[in-house]
Amino acid sequence: MATTLKALPVSIIAHVLAVAGAVLVLVWCIHFRGGLAWEATNKSLIFNIHPVLMLIGFIILGGEAIMSYRGLPFKKETKKLIHLVLHGTALILGIIGIYTAFKFHNESNIANLYSLHSWIGLGVIIVYALQWIYGFVVFFYPGGAPWFRGESLPWHVLVGIIVFILAVLTAALGFLEKLTFLENSGLAKYGSEAFLVNFTAIVTVLFGVFVILAAMSRPIQVEDEYSYSSI
Repeated sequence: MATTLKALPVSIIAHVLAVAGAVLVLVWCIHFRGGLAWEATNKSLIFNIHPVLMLIGFIILGGEAIMSYRGLPFKKETKKLIHLVLHGTALILGIIGIYTAFKFHNESNIANLYSLHSWIGLGVIIVYALQWIYGFVVFFYPGGAPWFRGESLPWHVLVGIIVFILAVLTAALGFLEKLTFLENSGLAKYGSEAFLVNFTAIVTVLFGVFVILAAMSRPIQVEDEYSYSSI
């Protein structure tokens, strides 16, 4: 479904929000939380990799992949490749990000998969992976028959949008969960770090909103055979 909005200005706002979100999560994890580390005595440094990769690697790159069909003035095949690579990279970084959460829990003797954030997050990454594999096989290589691609395309787009929305909501739950833990451990509820985390979550949600708007906007270049997401 397209709107009268033009994709270029909407996608520019989304790009600005993406940069803002990336900066905020890095400031939080590096300045306030002490940095990032794969191996460390302070296990929290291992966990810090998780929000960075899930926001920058999974949600932002995933959102950019969605917007690539509307906001880039390239030919369909070029957009298809960009869409595929961005989603594939987002998936890999998302898997690593989830692994670091398990690694942190295991090395800190904390139970895994006890929260709503973790349940939804695991489901999102699994569906995301299946969606990418399906898109690769049907729309890229070896590719399905034209009639099958045409029948599959609306469902592929719909599932992709739903998964992205769930990913953004899962991130918001994650920020809330972590901030609650920190505040219960003594972090000032009205301190600068608490405000930073809340603003990061708000920016993440706004980024998601503008990605969806971009996906519904008029593309920079009209596609010949298929419109949005003919991956």
